[in-house]
Amino acid sequence: MSENTRTRSKGRSNAQKKKQDIENSKIDTESLETSQENYDNQKIDRRGLQGDYLNILLLTFLYVLQGIPLGLGGSLPMLLQSRKVSYSDQAKFSFVHWPFSIKLLWAPLVDAVYVHWMGRRKTWLVPIQYLIGVFMLTLSTRVDDLLGTETSNDTKVDIFTLTVVFFCLNFLAATQDIAVDGWALTMLARRNVGWASTCNTVGQTAGYFLGNVLFVALESADFCNKYLRSVPQDVGIVTLSGFLYFWGLVFFVSTTLVWIFKSEKVDPEVDPDQSIVETYKQLYKVIRLKPVIAHCMVLLTVKVTFAAADALSGLKLIEAGLPKTTLAIFAVPMVPIQIILPLLISQYTSGPRPMKLFTWAITPRILMGLVYAYIVYISHYIQTSPGVFPTYFYILILGSYAVHQVFVYCMFVSVMGFHAKVSDPVIGGTYMTLLNTVANLGGTWPTTVALWAVDTLTWKSCDGASQQSCYSADESHACKEAGGTCITTLDGYYLESALCIVIGFLWLLWGRKKVKHLDELDLKAWKVS
Repeated sequence: MSENTRTRSKGRSNAQKKKQDIENSKIDTESLETSQENYDNQKIDRRGLQGDYLNILLLTFLYVLQGIPLGLGGSLPMLLQSRKVSYSDQAKFSFVHWPFSIKLLWAPLVDAVYVHWMGRRKTWLVPIQYLIGVFMLTLSTRVDDLLGTETSNDTKVDIFTLTVVFFCLNFLAATQDIAVDGWALTMLARRNVGWASTCNTVGQTAGYFLGNVLFVALESADFCNKYLRSVPQDVGIVTLSGFLYFWGLVFFVSTTLVWIFKSEKVDPEVDPDQSIVETYKQLYKVIRLKPVIAHCMVLLTVKVTFAAADALSGLKLIEAGLPKTTLAIFAVPMVPIQIILPLLISQYTSGPRPMKLFTWAITPRILMGLVYAYIVYISHYIQTSPGVFPTYFYILILGSYAVHQVFVYCMFVSVMGFHAKVSDPVIGGTYMTLLNTVANLGGTWPTTVALWAVDTLTWKSCDGASQQSCYSADESHACKEAGGTCITTLDGYYLESALCIVIGFLWLLWGRKKVKHLDELDLKAWKVS
């Protein structure tokens, strides 16, 4: 090697060495910056909920308000059943639950349209909650006439008006839900956004409890006379009109306070502006994916197998003489179970195959239909006196309900975990909303159909009069006028229960393989982008 060559080589070596020293210096600087950033983040994380306590309380309260109309909508079927309305009328009233199953249709409007000076979420929250208050206050003056009295045999229930009004209430509550879900993203600090789901669960459960279990108990004269009064009276401590009036005022006062005192901050990174057209385009892209289509078919059909057990069993027990307050109070010990179960189940659904527990729970949940049918059947024969049952019967109901909740939550938590797994993070909010809405709809439409079909499947005859049928309200009235009695020769509930069980096992032949295939798909198959 020549001297010049050695000199050039040495020069290149010195240059490379200097370059390497500079790069190492950059790396050390970046490492120090990264370490400092991590340290700063750790300092921030140590703050925990500091600064967000009031925001968490406010979010929880807003979800409580949302749960009140839901709870009332769930308690009305018990009041209607005590007034001996037909199951066809119960089916009509079940449409009040549909808004939460179809809210995806107008959710993009709530996300995209707003008045800047008022705030993106308050633009919808404030007028919506005022409208709920107006509905409640107005309904409080008319609801007794619409619902009639429980003791009168000639009561005429205005089922159409009740359905329209409570559908509107739930529509408003569903819209409020969209606004509050979106506001939680910017109201809470980023480190605490995960608390939004906790606020939702706790608040909505508490609101439903107030509007359903507590209301039904305090509305019942029997319950109040037995546990809360020393002097019996003909009415409960709370009436439906009074309950509506009170919560109507609460909606007005709380909405005014939120409007005046709670400011809304804007965080474009967390809650970016997006046009209505862009949001619907995203939905269209998601819906076109073959795995999404197949999964939606699973969600829309699987709960057909549980429709009779879920929709009719409680109403049939009330029809048999079980007090509606007793049935409502049975939900109280289930509340801690419903809180603990998701925590226990989530450890089995957080892995790569969250739907394994889903398919496992289907078979025992189908068989619970047999258990519920048996409970309804024996309820007619074991009463020690009208409306009074032996202790073991109450234990049987409570135990069966608790076991049933295990299978319900196994399926629910599995589906939620699966949706979180497959949702494309690029449009995660839209993706999750679509799948969760379809899941809700999959439980709503079978309930409506089950309630509608039970009267058609029930065979009745007029005993003691020449009239031979009692299928309609007019025929039943004519039978009584003629001195006869309508008797049920075949209760459509049992026929429907058997049909659902058969459908359930047939569904498993297709559904188990389909769910397993979807659960094993590569995540790329679920991505839009």
